[in-house]
Amino acid sequence: MPRTQIEPQFPTERLSILDSDGKLDTKLEPKLSPDDLKRLYRAMVLGRRLDERMLKLQRQGRIGTFAPIKGQEASQMGSVFTLTPADWMVPSFRETASMLWRGWPIEKILAFFAGRLEGSRPGPEQRDLPATIPVATQLPHAVGIAYGIQYRGEDAVVMVYFGDGATSEGDFHEACNFAGVWHVPVVFVCQNNQWAISVPFKKQTNSRTIAQKALAYGFPGIQVDGNDVLAVYAASRQAVDKARAREGPTLIECVTYRLGVHTTADDPTKYRTDEEVKAWEQKDPLTRFRAYLEKKKLLDPSVEEQVDEEIARAVERFEAMPPADLLGMFDHAYAELPPEVAAQHTELAARLESPAERAAPASAEPASPPMRGQRRTSRWTS
Repeated sequence: MPRTQIEPQFPTERLSILDSDGKLDTKLEPKLSPDDLKRLYRAMVLGRRLDERMLKLQRQGRIGTFAPIKGQEASQMGSVFTLTPADWMVPSFRETASMLWRGWPIEKILAFFAGRLEGSRPGPEQRDLPATIPVATQLPHAVGIAYGIQYRGEDAVVMVYFGDGATSEGDFHEACNFAGVWHVPVVFVCQNNQWAISVPFKKQTNSRTIAQKALAYGFPGIQVDGNDVLAVYAASRQAVDKARAREGPTLIECVTYRLGVHTTADDPTKYRTDEEVKAWEQKDPLTRFRAYLEKKKLLDPSVEEQVDEEIARAVERFEAMPPADLLGMFDHAYAELPPEVAAQHTELAARLESPAERAAPASAEPASPPMRGQRRTSRWTS
């Protein structure tokens, strides 16, 4: 029998509307009101300025390790801007701008990176999951939420974020397969920032794009210029509307770049060149969008000052928080504490009641070594 060509169900396209040289495709320009454009820009500036402030706070020892978002503001804001409060947003660990837009107070985000339990708790009416550190584990959860929405007949969609490194995890493929089979209302947003910690994209996959991986699971994928907030918005708007109409999932690959460190525990000079970083700095999403707004005479020169004041007030609220309840570390992991953990709880409670312990400096006693079989690892990728 002769071989026959099997045409893919969906084509894989790349979308760019406003390029790094300021050239605008007016035929593809989304219809956003002046107020929406200004709100988008302010949110992107807030994400960038908070990122810069958090880096200083971390270096000063006032918060712990975190993953900066510098360079990825358009990928986050162009996508999350399409959601309603009734929709679900499922972040990984580098979605600060998206979380701010969804209503997470700045002081709560700072509390999270200071290791406080309340920092990861969404508001009672907030349809968001907390930041997820283990890579790709949030993807099956997002698809599960979407399945629940479909089962209940709710008018909502789910948007889930992840990086290029996450596409090398089994969770990504399992989530895509489930989403395709059950036709659930989920939008996968991959921020392909070119590096999974120190592993470059070309060593992550032999596929030309991440977007084309959706084809194997029976739904469309599109690659967009992730530094073009207009293109990200247009692709996300179409994907969200499609999901809301119960026409199935979409995979959006935002081609962007991590201009800063992977996390504040990283030294990117060990694995990438200054020339590469400088080349991508020329594609900075904020610079590009600012020039676009200037041409439309929509740029508010006081935005940076307003944002800095907002951040400063939030830092004051964060640092005015009462001390954390250390016994909270024993909550939410077990229905019934194992005997050895219960003993630790009892010991810590007794120490906290001791006047001598309360008066002692935090560094008075060295940290305990890990228990047998306990692992101290971190899987921060992409």
